[in-house]
Amino acid sequence: MSKIDVVRAAMVEAMKAKDKPRKDALSMLLSVLKNAQIDKRADLTEDEENAIVKKEIRQTQETFDSAPADREDIRSEAALRIAVYKEFAPEDMGVDQIRDVIGEVLKELEIETPTNADKGRIMKVLMPKVKGKADGKLVNETLAKMMGK
Repeated sequence: MSKIDVVRAAMVEAMKAKDKPRKDALSMLLSVLKNAQIDKRADLTEDEENAIVKKEIRQTQETFDSAPADREDIRSEAALRIAVYKEFAPEDMGVDQIRDVIGEVLKELEIETPTNADKGRIMKVLMPKVKGKADGKLVNETLAKMMGK
């Protein structure tokens, strides 16, 4: 079942429950997913759907962060949307899981102790494996720690 179907079903539930703020948030997410599907001219893969949901969470978080403190209406709406969107986002990988993937990449590239010179090669192989599953900044920090920085 695609994420579009899941979000649509949740939106119908929200409408039946007369939960307008939740329905509005789900409607926005559904429209973004459908627009991406239309742009692609094909069904979205699960990874693409997850990337879209995460992008919406990031953008809504930016709206929340940039809203003035006295604009509680904007901040509360953004907080609600983030909470709703997180229901449909996959759980991010933790540091330990990222370390495991980095270890696999190092074995694959036959690198015993990574150095700064190897970082580009490592990231080139590593990022496609964790894309949409882990925060890029956390991946970079974890790799830097493993390199002894």
